[in-house]
Amino acid sequence: MAPLACVLALTLLSYLAVATPLSTPSKPSRSLRVHQARDAPPSGFALSSLASPSTPLTLRIALAQANPSAVVNALQSVSDPSSSSFRQHLSKADAQELAAPSSDSVDAVTSWLNEHGLTATALSPAGDWLGVNLTVSQANTLLAAEFSMFSHSASGISALRTLSYSIPASLNDHIDLIAPTTDFPEPIKSVGLVNKRAFHEPVLPRTSLPECSNGTTPACLQKLYNIPTKPAKVSTNRIGVTAHFGNNAHYTFLENFLKTFRPDMDPTTNFSVTLLDGGNNDQDVPSVSEGELDIQYTVGLATEVPVDFIMVGFNNTDGELEGYLDEINYLLSLDDPPQVLTTSYGFAEHSISFALTDKLCQAYAQLGARGVSVLFASGDSAVGCMNSNTTTFNPTFPSNCPYVTSVGGTQGSSPEQAWPGSSGGFSNYYPAPSYQVSAVSSYLAALGETNAGRFNTSGRAFPDISAQAADFRIAFDDVESVTGTSAASPTVGSIVALVNDRLAQAGKPPLGFLNPWLYARAKAAFTDITTGNSTIECNGEQVGFDAVEGWDPVTGLGTPDFNKLLKLAGL
Repeated sequence: MAPLACVLALTLLSYLAVATPLSTPSKPSRSLRVHQARDAPPSGFALSSLASPSTPLTLRIALAQANPSAVVNALQSVSDPSSSSFRQHLSKADAQELAAPSSDSVDAVTSWLNEHGLTATALSPAGDWLGVNLTVSQANTLLAAEFSMFSHSASGISALRTLSYSIPASLNDHIDLIAPTTDFPEPIKSVGLVNKRAFHEPVLPRTSLPECSNGTTPACLQKLYNIPTKPAKVSTNRIGVTAHFGNNAHYTFLENFLKTFRPDMDPTTNFSVTLLDGGNNDQDVPSVSEGELDIQYTVGLATEVPVDFIMVGFNNTDGELEGYLDEINYLLSLDDPPQVLTTSYGFAEHSISFALTDKLCQAYAQLGARGVSVLFASGDSAVGCMNSNTTTFNPTFPSNCPYVTSVGGTQGSSPEQAWPGSSGGFSNYYPAPSYQVSAVSSYLAALGETNAGRFNTSGRAFPDISAQAADFRIAFDDVESVTGTSAASPTVGSIVALVNDRLAQAGKPPLGFLNPWLYARAKAAFTDITTGNSTIECNGEQVGFDAVEGWDPVTGLGTPDFNKLLKLAGL
């Protein structure tokens, strides 16, 4: 007897051949070419059931930009301190023009969809993303695909996907990708209100500054990094805080936090909320820490800087990107987006294709070209393991993107050391950008053959910088302790927001995309972290990286000093 999976697969193929033919005589004939394909679903996913031909489906079509390098070139120009255009950030209209597809691409794709009785709507301000509502039957016909239901047994999630799809050969240069198709969602191990980071207890006994003797608090961070308590003055200078997966932030907990740890502030100081994709900052649901942490340490550190809590719900139109692209398209649609965006969530790099990764990375580049500092926590899994059968290291996304600033973690205070969970390494998708080649080359030369073959020596390296990640005290009904690079990113974001406030007071533009400036000129504003490591057990071996003198893939360039950053910013 054939295994059940084989029987189901044969049944599915027979069913699709009848229910969803790959071509329809009434439609114009076009030569189709496979655009994306995979041999099998990702590990853990299996074919589970037939997809009814009438099942509704929303496809997102990423159109090729008229000039694919225009946005990145503009970002480099306004971010390179040696450029004559340094910090002359783009307007919304200018950025959209650079990111827009050609009229030929729009016309060609629109015509193709119209031939099938379909109509597209723009999903992004630049028009480089289109949305199409259709059925599984229509999608199978349009794309010569076989959309099916796949399930992930460990997490219980299901996904409507196809293992390949095709487009007319004449559209190959007009369409970058179509989703959701061959990319699968990253499994989430728990259900309901979840977060995507692990909390680790600090393993280093504290040799503390007095301000840090009772855990990491605003007073501790203010002492470590010279963060001022003086209130910000420019109301148009804002910081955005991303929330995913039901990680709400409670107003009463923030008030308790300010009363306890910032008694010099008005305890009723609050934050605004932006709701996307069905997000709801419900005050009656239980807390799952992440939202509380991010809000309490932006409101509580970036004194009087307006904070926008961007709550991304579960009704994502970007499928496997879980609202990441929806959030960035929303921010790109604003005439004046927050000058800092900090996000404490991420994926394994390999969990989504390079094509989809790069489309999101290009959106971050567009936001950076407009003067936004985009920060991401590097992750809490040290070097990671690709799977249980290898010791190959596993980079994280979006930290792998060359157009964002990745923030790793430290612990202790006298002196600081690397936090063992701090994710860092080298991308398998992106080469090392020019701004970090010198620093990374020096590190690799000193590293020698250590970890040889376990990572891509020519890849984009991360994190870029770091900050405290251990034993953060946050307020619920009582005070609790949490740990992770999710704490480091809002800390750095708050520092950048306060620098931006001083720049705005002086009539100067915000810092914008940080990395070229950090590596070229701002290294002196960071305390180099030279002890500790990110060693973990990977397939029975202890592997990882050490924090060393200079840049390293655990703590980056080190931890920031507000006063030194201010001086280097020209104030």
